[in-house]
Amino acid sequence: MSHHQVLIVGGGTAGITVAAMLQNQPEPPQVSLIEPSDTHYYQPIWTLVGGGVFDKSISARPMADYIPGGVNWIRSAVSQFDPDNNLVHTSDGATHTYDALVVAAGIQLNWHAIPGLKESVGKAGSGVCSNYAFETVDSTFHNLKALKKGNAVFTYPNTPIKCGGAPLKITLLASDYWRRRNLLGQVKVNYYAAMGVIFAVKKYADSLNRAADRYGIERRYMQELVEIKPDQQQALFKHLETGDISTVPYDMLHVTPPMGAPDFIKNSPLAGDGGWVPVDMYTTQHTRYPNIFSLGDCSNLPTSKTGAAIRKQAPVTTHNLLAYLNNQPLSHRYDGYTSCPLVTGYGSLIMAEFDYNKIPQETFPFDQSQERYSMYALKAYGLPQMYWHGMLKGREF
Repeated sequence: MSHHQVLIVGGGTAGITVAAMLQNQPEPPQVSLIEPSDTHYYQPIWTLVGGGVFDKSISARPMADYIPGGVNWIRSAVSQFDPDNNLVHTSDGATHTYDALVVAAGIQLNWHAIPGLKESVGKAGSGVCSNYAFETVDSTFHNLKALKKGNAVFTYPNTPIKCGGAPLKITLLASDYWRRRNLLGQVKVNYYAAMGVIFAVKKYADSLNRAADRYGIERRYMQELVEIKPDQQQALFKHLETGDISTVPYDMLHVTPPMGAPDFIKNSPLAGDGGWVPVDMYTTQHTRYPNIFSLGDCSNLPTSKTGAAIRKQAPVTTHNLLAYLNNQPLSHRYDGYTSCPLVTGYGSLIMAEFDYNKIPQETFPFDQSQERYSMYALKAYGLPQMYWHGMLKGREF
């Protein structure tokens, strides 16, 4: 059994950022981080990888390069939480105690939840692809290039997902790919989404609908993918209001898989409704265990699950965690800020930024609902550098 002043679960965006911010303090606490993976991925670039702009290798870097100096890296996985006794058990048989715990374990992709998906996604000749995993993201561009005519179907599941705009981004980017090759007449693009609108913030939704109209994208809402029949190249969708099942033929099927809280959280005493870690939406402190904080995708913070949201959550979590350790009031507050860089084509992007109330909270002195090359360049070239050299180094901006 080993004791840690601060124990962080998860070496993704949220875990590394908080660990780095803690280490940057004048008198840093003793920090340990549990993470089994040897590789850290910059996942926001996967939309452009799926569109053939970049090779997927640029998204992967050694985890060891980004564990902050001074942080003890526990290269294992959590097997069990015992928050009543301040214990965490890991898969290597070790037991860890803590003064404070930060749960930043990300989100789980539930490929198995749709019959026919796991065995077909990313497989050559299946037509089924997804930008949502390093192993499958390059299959998207392979399918884009191969499709000269037929039915292209893009899905959005009936669960919370990381980067809520990503299913639409690849739909628009793929459409631009076929438009530039004069194939849009032969390729019919279909967007099947379980939600009821194209985007939750009207200012950006209006611009996105204009972009979709430009490409002739057929949008069908309240539609949940419930089964794939790979041998017949058919996708079955359930209408969430009527319960009707429709069978849709596809030549290419881009699937955003259902997602949920990681099983080891969902099945633990930490979990709340839906398996997510329940926290105060402003302080990120656990609603039942005051020495536990959670942020990022595994928390129940009612905002989009994006790296941009974590950029604003991490300083709040860090400051409030330090306040807790020093028996001070939790004074820092998170307002729900998130950002979604909505790619609308090669060289064009809408930079959506908004808060808990879906009120735009824009950074730049122009109308960000308009498609711009400058915002596309920021996503493709600027934001990755800010991520690797800013966020993961614990810099606030």
